[in-house]
Amino acid sequence: LKHIWFIALKDLRLFATDRVALFFSILFPFFFVLLFNFLLAGNITQDERMELYLVTQEPEGGISHQIIGGMVTEEGAELEPGEPKIIQIEDYNEALQAVEGGELAGFLAFPEDFTEGVQMGYGTELRVVVNPDNTYTAAALRGIASSIASRIGAQQVAANVEQLFTGEGSMAGETQINIETQKVGEVEAENPADFVIPGYLVMFVFFTAALSAENIVRERQRNTLERLLASSVRRESIIGGIFAGTAAKGLIQILIFWGAGILIFNIDMGLSPVGVILLSILMVIMSSAFGVMLATLTRTERSASGIGVLTSLVLAPLGGCWWPFFLYPDWLQTIAKVTPHAWATSGFNKLMVFGADLGAVVPEMLALAVFTIIFGVIAVWRFRTSAV
Repeated sequence: LKHIWFIALKDLRLFATDRVALFFSILFPFFFVLLFNFLLAGNITQDERMELYLVTQEPEGGISHQIIGGMVTEEGAELEPGEPKIIQIEDYNEALQAVEGGELAGFLAFPEDFTEGVQMGYGTELRVVVNPDNTYTAAALRGIASSIASRIGAQQVAANVEQLFTGEGSMAGETQINIETQKVGEVEAENPADFVIPGYLVMFVFFTAALSAENIVRERQRNTLERLLASSVRRESIIGGIFAGTAAKGLIQILIFWGAGILIFNIDMGLSPVGVILLSILMVIMSSAFGVMLATLTRTERSASGIGVLTSLVLAPLGGCWWPFFLYPDWLQTIAKVTPHAWATSGFNKLMVFGADLGAVVPEMLALAVFTIIFGVIAVWRFRTSAV
């Protein structure tokens, strides 16, 4: 342990005296944080107004036309905050093709025998056609369908009772469905720093650890590691010291990132700050294991530096460090899961953007642990102190 401590301390001293390394590891990331925080501020101030589409297959004069006519939002109408806009589509087949093509989230359809089924009493159905990914639209359309079914059912009962006592029966009166909205609070602007800072933390912690491979290769080429072995330092202590020094640099980075995020950018750590901290530490450990592994797979300083930069710049955007991971299409999110960055950013988004608790990010933590084990096993297996 003493040898591990001295090797790690030596790496930290070199890091503290290297102004270029300090700049790119600590100051340079905040240039991107400030830039993207400024560009995104004000662009996500509130939720988009929901648009709900209705279509009927009935001919003119049917009850469905009365219902839709009473619900459609008129041109120029002022809507309350949160109130959806109701739009009528004339052709059912066109609406269906729009949903299949991804141009429309979904719609509510009245069948061609809607009026007959209501008047004759044998019943009818409303069809909700929706893209399965649009859960909010599906829920809203099902709610409207239930409201219509309830209202039509009540009116049908009233018509039947009237027929029993007067001998006259029809769907009398206007059939209209009213949508009521309730405002439960002000819509607060999302703080861009809540997903910008975690993304760049993941990117630059990994970047710094990957570039540490260059220093390890340099010491190997200069026979520094062999001299340590000759002075009775065990191979395991050398690996542990290098890993501990790299991890210590990462811990310094996350302390500065979260400190600046809280004090300057007013970020929200979510319901489980402990989860954010644990996820950050796992990211540091995984990145350190990758840095040591990379040093064992490269022979020259130039190749270690080049591969470190290349992997960092490729994995960062793919893993959701440059823009929110949850905005990716499903197929790209699936591909991105081959990177540790995607698991880390997904976990931070759950905790800091979507308000999840610690239990929700257990899969992300386990994934980072698996990456750490894979990188660590390769690093220990391939580690060598000689440049030959």
